[in-house]
Amino acid sequence: MTTLETVLNGLMSRYQERVPDVGAIIKAMIREGIIAKAADIENDHIAFRTLGVPHLGIQSLEKIFLHYGYRKMDYYKFAEKKLDAYWYAPPSDNFPRIFISELRVKDLSPAAQQIIHSYTDEVTSDPVDALNLDDAAAVDHFLHSGLWRTPTYADFRQLAAESEYAGWVIYNRYYLNHFTVSVHNLPAGYNTVADFNSFLEKEGFRLNDSGGKIKTSPDSALLQSSTVARMIEAEFAGGEKHEIAGSYVEFAERRVLPQFAHLAPADIRREHRCEGFEANNADKIFESTYSTQTGKQG
Repeated sequence: MTTLETVLNGLMSRYQERVPDVGAIIKAMIREGIIAKAADIENDHIAFRTLGVPHLGIQSLEKIFLHYGYRKMDYYKFAEKKLDAYWYAPPSDNFPRIFISELRVKDLSPAAQQIIHSYTDEVTSDPVDALNLDDAAAVDHFLHSGLWRTPTYADFRQLAAESEYAGWVIYNRYYLNHFTVSVHNLPAGYNTVADFNSFLEKEGFRLNDSGGKIKTSPDSALLQSSTVARMIEAEFAGGEKHEIAGSYVEFAERRVLPQFAHLAPADIRREHRCEGFEANNADKIFESTYSTQTGKQG
């Protein structure tokens, strides 16, 4: 197994432990006969959230994946949410794309900036520079370690009141934010986001309805949906426990590009479908961990 495979497997195994919907969706897909085993799912992309502060953020985290052969692609700006993001193309088609977003901390109120820096100032040099990126176990451990002390619930609440993204990251650090099922490669009847959403709702999963349950790019080439993050018990500083939003699961349908419309289904490969991301879709997907969505849970 390559270093990259080991790192990705580590990310996915811990993500699955923390996000009950992952295992539940896989089991439902197997029960329905959509797939035979979890490995049959093509992972469209995985996503990370970061903070734009010295020594951290995109410029730090991306070094790991650039080392493994990922290529930095398009830039996205989310003005309202105060986020920047890039996506990264994998070294080969059997690996997921990566999407890394970063909070523009300088755009927050002085009070929110002060709270964030009270934690992140503990990081005095880029932690990735100290990592041996060829040591899969070390990288895996890093991606699941706290970079700063456990926040207090009061700080979490104050940050989340201004930026739910900031609150999520100050507690969750680099934990995987979501992975994405490529639905277009599933059997007929399940290979569109619309059909797959119907299956999910029949199975009792709740979908993020911000901007509609299906988020569609202007050219209709990329369609996305996601579950609403389940609430998880989080232990804050001093042992205080509260329920907060965890991670979620996303679903993507990448349609065949017009110039390849003549190809037979069996001949269609990844390069024949739309690539990249759509800022407006992603903007709404971010809200899968926001109280406007999680608050609707019964």
